Parts: sequence; C-alpha cells; structure tokens
Amino acid sequence: MKLRVVVAEAWRSLTASLSTTLAAALTVLIGMFLVGLLIGLGTWARSWSEHAKGQLDVNVYLCTVTTCGKDVTNAQRNAVRVKLESDPRVASVEYISKAQALKEMEKKAPDMVNGLVSNPLPDAFRVKPRHGEDVVAIAQSLNDPPLAGVEKVNFGKKTAKRILRVAHIFEVLSALAIAILLIAATILIGNTIRLSIFARRREIEVMKLVGASNWFVRGPFMVEGLLTGLIGAAAAVVLLFLGKELVLPTTIGRLDAGKDVNAIAFEYTALLVLMLGLLLGAAGSSLTMRRFLRV
Repeated sequence: MKLRVVVAEAWRSLTASLSTTLAAALTVLIGMFLVGLLIGLGTWARSWSEHAKGQLDVNVYLCTVTTCGKDVTNAQRNAVRVKLESDPRVASVEYISKAQALKEMEKKAPDMVNGLVSNPLPDAFRVKPRHGEDVVAIAQSLNDPPLAGVEKVNFGKKTAKRILRVAHIFEVLSALAIAILLIAATILIGNTIRLSIFARRREIEVMKLVGASNWFVRGPFMVEGLLTGLIGAAAAVVLLFLGKELVLPTTIGRLDAGKDVNAIAFEYTALLVLMLGLLLGAAGSSLTMRRFLRV
C-alpha cells in the first residue's frame, strides 16, 4: 500500500511540473540516444580495428644472390624460423618459398611477372602476431641485432601505425563523449528533483509534522528520478531501433568491412541504455536529496 502511494505521489509530481519533467526526459532521451549510438558505433569500430589488426603481419625476406651477394643457407633459414616460433608474441609462422611467392604474384599482378626469364623473388617468412600492436616489436627483434640470412623485414609501418592510432583515438573519444553525456543527464535529472523539492517544501514540512517517515518523504522523489530516467531511456531505445532498421542499412550496412566486423547486438545495447537511464535517475535523485532535502 505504501509503495503504491509513493509511486502515485511521484507520478503526480511529474505531471504537475510537466514542462520541467519533459525537459529532463528529453535530455535523458538525447543523452541515452547518443550513448546508444556511440556504443553501437564504438563496438563496430573496435571490431573493425581488431579485424584490421588481424590483417597486419610481418614479412621476413631472406637473402638472395641479388640482394645480399649470396643465398641464405639452410642453417640460417632454420635459425630465423626458430627465433620466430620461440617468440611469445608470434601466433603463426608460414614459410613462403620463392616459387610459391611467384605464384601468388601471378594471381595478384600478372602484368608484373609476364616475360620473366627467372624468379627474382626471395624466400620469406610470413609472421602473424597474436596482437596487431606487436608487429613493431617483432620486426625490431629481427633487426636489432640483424639476423644472418635476413635481407629485409617489412610490416607495413605506416599502415600499421595509422590503424593503431585511429583505433586508439576513437576509443578515447567515445569514452570521453559517453562520460560527458552521462554527467549532463544526471545533472539535469538532479535539477528536476530539486525544483520538485522546492515546489513541495511546505507539503514536506506538513508530512513531517504529522509523523511521516523519512522513507515516505524521500520515496516519491527517488521514484520520480527513476521514472524520468526510464522514460527518456525507453524513448531513446525506440529511436535507436528506428535508426537501426531505417538508417543503418543505407550507411554502414553498405560497407564491405568483413564478415567478422559487427557491432554489439541491439538487444544488449537496449538493455544497457535502459539500465543507464535507471542509474542516472537514481544518481540524480540521490545527489539532489542529499544536498537539498533535510528530513
């Protein structure tokens, strides 16, 4: 019975100051919509960055008569393989013979190999790192000190650094934007509860005089904050669903980023947005009551 009265009081307060409640709910809506959007885009971008990092590898080209004055020996080749396979940062090592390299080149760029009288390509090792960030360290371990029999180590330095930098910047900006939006929504919900407390201050005094408990006095304001956060978050989920169904297929849906590049499932995003809305409502109510409601 008491809980029903508390909820009824909270709802009456919300409808009594409808313009303030609407402003708070709209702020929560906008904030939660942007948070949900950032969660979706952020997880998609992270998935893409992991996919891009997975494409990074280290190519170790071995000596030939043309490049080093003499061909790599079997002992040198085996020493390079052992060093690579013993490195904990290396996921796999693939040996590419010069004949295999020529076949791959014929498929990729047949015009470049037409008319060749001999095979100029070197033997090589193609190294897959466990993490994309490890390509630089793996390459440096082969160059410092230089290994006998190794002519050149290539890991697409500019491309690798660009991918890693973009991924890091996006993660930092997404986290910063989400934090700012959450703080702004919490402050506005708190202001809504503060206005409600001032509007009902005489009523609160009367309730205390007749013996109302602290829980009975504080309860409506807490429920009011929760309802404001929940309503705004629910509306944000609806907008996110419409965007997913109507806008997403014509934008990111057209990008051929790879089958393994996906954002977090919409159901999880919706659940997270609703939970954040409730948490913001509770946080805004609690902070405001602690500061302005003396009972």
